[in-house]
Amino acid sequence: MLAIAAAAMAPAGEEEDLSLPGTESQRAFDLLDERFPQSNSQGAEARLVFRAPDGQRVTARENKAAVEDALGSLDWGGQVASTTDPYETGAVSEDGTIAYSTITYAADAVDLTEATKSALEDAARHARDAGLTVEIGGSALDSEEEPGGTTEIIGVVVAAVVLVLTLGSLAAAGLSLLTAFLGVAIAFGLVTALAVPLGLTSTVAILALMLGLAVGIDYALFITSRYRDERAQGSEPEEAAGRAVGTAGSAVVFAGATVFIALAGLGVVGIPELTKMGMGGAGAVALAVLVALTLVPALFGFFGRPILSRAVRKAPADRRPVSERPGRERPGRERQGSEHPGSERPGSARPRPVPAAAARPGLGTRWARFVLRRPAAVLLIAGLGLGAVAVPALSLELGLPGDESKPVETTQRRAYDLLSEGFGPGFNGPLTVVVDMPGVADTRGATDLVARTVRGVDGVASVGDPVLSRTKDTAVLTAVPRTAPNSGETKDLVHAIRGAVAGVEADTGADILVTGTTALNIDISEAVSDALIPYLTVVIGLAVLLLTVVFRSLLVPVKAALGFLLSVGAAFGVLVAVFQWGWAADLVGIEQTGPVMSLMPILIIGIVFGLAMDYEVFLLSRMREAYVHGASPGEAIVGGFRHSGRVVAAAAIIMISVFAGFIGMNSPTIRTMGVGLASAVAFDAFVVRMAIAPAVLALLGHRAWWLPRILNRVLPNVDIEGEALSGHVPAPAAESDAVRLPAGRHRH
Repeated sequence: MLAIAAAAMAPAGEEEDLSLPGTESQRAFDLLDERFPQSNSQGAEARLVFRAPDGQRVTARENKAAVEDALGSLDWGGQVASTTDPYETGAVSEDGTIAYSTITYAADAVDLTEATKSALEDAARHARDAGLTVEIGGSALDSEEEPGGTTEIIGVVVAAVVLVLTLGSLAAAGLSLLTAFLGVAIAFGLVTALAVPLGLTSTVAILALMLGLAVGIDYALFITSRYRDERAQGSEPEEAAGRAVGTAGSAVVFAGATVFIALAGLGVVGIPELTKMGMGGAGAVALAVLVALTLVPALFGFFGRPILSRAVRKAPADRRPVSERPGRERPGRERQGSEHPGSERPGSARPRPVPAAAARPGLGTRWARFVLRRPAAVLLIAGLGLGAVAVPALSLELGLPGDESKPVETTQRRAYDLLSEGFGPGFNGPLTVVVDMPGVADTRGATDLVARTVRGVDGVASVGDPVLSRTKDTAVLTAVPRTAPNSGETKDLVHAIRGAVAGVEADTGADILVTGTTALNIDISEAVSDALIPYLTVVIGLAVLLLTVVFRSLLVPVKAALGFLLSVGAAFGVLVAVFQWGWAADLVGIEQTGPVMSLMPILIIGIVFGLAMDYEVFLLSRMREAYVHGASPGEAIVGGFRHSGRVVAAAAIIMISVFAGFIGMNSPTIRTMGVGLASAVAFDAFVVRMAIAPAVLALLGHRAWWLPRILNRVLPNVDIEGEALSGHVPAPAAESDAVRLPAGRHRH
């Protein structure tokens, strides 16, 4: 309640432009803000694009009058910094059919008032009434993405249905959803409350919502499932809750820790927005873990018997004290009845143990036995299949989404198309060349030399006249490429211009910087590429160390990390096929293909790695538990799938549904993230963890759980399998055939 109240009272946060401190493009932006204080280099901008009726020109008297009247209505001050006249600046196409005016604002897009935006739309409407086609481009009409759309609701509904089908209880399903929603509400409230002091954007809030909802449901489901298993074996409610938190809860802690490490590690890239997204998501995951460990077991007592499965609820009740049942003696303790405080609601009865062996083997058990019979074939088919899906990733191209990625029904997209038609494809991605000349005597000569040099670079369509600062020590030139903003040729052009002006810097002593959206995209892409190896080294290294502590094995963590690389590679293949090649683009609402957003690779790697380790911990913790209690490696695999296979499958479907629910949002960043995360979770959960992992474990046998003696002595024993609980909590009366101690085996 405190977090929600703080969010309600907090001022609205501002959407910040993507920046990368220390790069050439960012230094140029900072220099422009310093030398041209009257303008905001990264402030809001709009372009009114006018097209004359068929057979006419925008230079005709009546059309020119309509354009000037529309622009004149904007010169009322307020947030408008400047307005250009297309007839004075030459912003008219060669055939005279299209013209544009650039309107700059003194504030960012999110700070523009409704009156300012309405004035812009009214100006366009006046020109349309005069017979012109008018569209509005730029960032002035950009709006903050709000969560809560139809697709997200569908994702939650699918998650609810999966919970009911998996648990067979509305109460159990409702408990998982309730606790997940509570954790998400707290996380979303904290992000909103801290938006202004920490500069958090709406993307951070949506990512926190996406991750908090997905892992919150999964963590509650995992602990609830273990509690129901313990109750089905005849444990008292308090004992079952304690054992569930001690085993499944421990797995949740370590699973959440891997997600937290992966997300917090995004800060090594050095991109402020990416760091904020990582910390926002990590905070949401940490809250989900805390809620799962505290509120979930507390609600077990509140819900009572309705949380149990239908088979357990219908089983005959056994009201005898636990100590009087066969195999339930607890040395050193007095006999207790079932009516001790807090054990059950008044009038409730304890269910008889439901023998696991009596039940028909489930799908998870049958699948595990199938993999054990053909481990090499399963490993080969699954590995080759993921490899084939990952092949398109070799053609991955990175970029920053612009107006070209918006739906064709939006005015921004139509303005983009009109400008491309009238002035060439490169007009929508101009490059800004900043000439810093504080110690240069002949500033005019230096500026002219820079202009001639840039014009001589192959691929430059035009270079505008230089604009000088008030102190005459800084000049700005605009270079228009011949190719589209996100094309490979334009990116090569940026490098060519930077190489060409390097000689001018040596001759004149000026500092020449190239910036703009395309230049910023190149700098960000290079920064992400340079940081990828250190990031993977730090994150995977810490996670492997953590998993080594959890499973007390060397090969299991290495297998987990290698399997993750397969799943994330396949996810990148899907992104390329959908967003670059256009496969199934209509299904996700993509009307224009193009490069994948620059931040997506490392962001998806961070999130997916953490989630992949979730399923690794959930599934293998039961296998480890069976193994240390005496089961053979094969029996441990079967036991792990018997107890956790269905839960992990349900958790994966829930997470896929939640992520897929964000595909329908208008933000290209969120849409790409939804597709990438949904596909990555599907590959990792159902192919890597449920096919490749058991196949590798079957081939390794006892070697899978091997740990050198020195590490065995040094590493702490976290007891995720609940061995320590065996001496304090009575063992179930019905023993599973997967964990029965074979002759000659000893616990270790």
